[in-house]
Amino acid sequence: MKNKNNQLIPKKKLPLNSDIVFRRVFSKEGNEPLLKSLLEAILDIKIKSVKVKNPQISKDLYDSKAGVLDIKVEIDENIICDVEMQVTNEKNIEKRSTYYMASAVTETIHEGDTYQCAKKVIVINILNFNYFKRNSYHSIAHMKFEDSKPQEYVEMGYQTEDKIATPDIEMHFLELPKFIKKNPEANTELEQWLWLIAGKEEKIEMAKKENEEIKKATDIIDQMSMNPEEWEMYMSRKKAIINYNSGIYQAKEDGKKEGLKQGIEQGIRKEKLKVAKELLKTGMAVEKIVEITELSKEEVEKIATD
Repeated sequence: MKNKNNQLIPKKKLPLNSDIVFRRVFSKEGNEPLLKSLLEAILDIKIKSVKVKNPQISKDLYDSKAGVLDIKVEIDENIICDVEMQVTNEKNIEKRSTYYMASAVTETIHEGDTYQCAKKVIVINILNFNYFKRNSYHSIAHMKFEDSKPQEYVEMGYQTEDKIATPDIEMHFLELPKFIKKNPEANTELEQWLWLIAGKEEKIEMAKKENEEIKKATDIIDQMSMNPEEWEMYMSRKKAIINYNSGIYQAKEDGKKEGLKQGIEQGIRKEKLKVAKELLKTGMAVEKIVEITELSKEEVEKIATD
């Protein structure tokens, strides 16, 4: 399929709100301008340079639900930023973010350094689900002082009191379902990037006209979407997540080990069929799909004729 500019476009696109696709797009060498533009939009600051500290992705990461697909970024050589696309709600986002924050702060100080050497740390979580009881799709958290208790108040003559204990730690939570519900236009850079991540084509077309980096990102996603290996990574990651969730759900329903086993087996079977169907759409050979999914050749051929 070709667009009006005679460029090839895929029948189906890889979703940017998948953690593995998000990681592949924004951590790949050469895509730093995209990451810089995204971070400027979220943090509302001007950035000179970004450097991805963990560009490589091992197979263990995308083949396992336990794999962490965050992107560690150094901004302007004095800020450490941890960015992650959160696909499923494991009901631990605040603890997870605190762990990332603590780990990053510790890593900025080396033996022999003074505390002044510590860099600012920012954690960014883009959530594919609603989590906080807040009327905002973009929540920003700092370490703030609580209001003074009357019995502890001392008149020091300060007209304006300090609100933040330290400017060196900062958390951002962007909840995509809330953003979609608000349904803003693609006027700001943040709106443009969030619509791209959310995958709303009519909004993406608007964003592409306003933001050159959005256009570049869509071209990269189109190219990736025509690559069977990219689909294999995406489907492997998706399968791992579904297998994990199926097992947990069944265990909660039955409260028995047998239930956990059954849930995993059913989840694996269902996802294998989905994987095979999606890979057939990419034009991948039946033999290769059999190897990936471990389905029989007859099963894959049946899916192709359905």
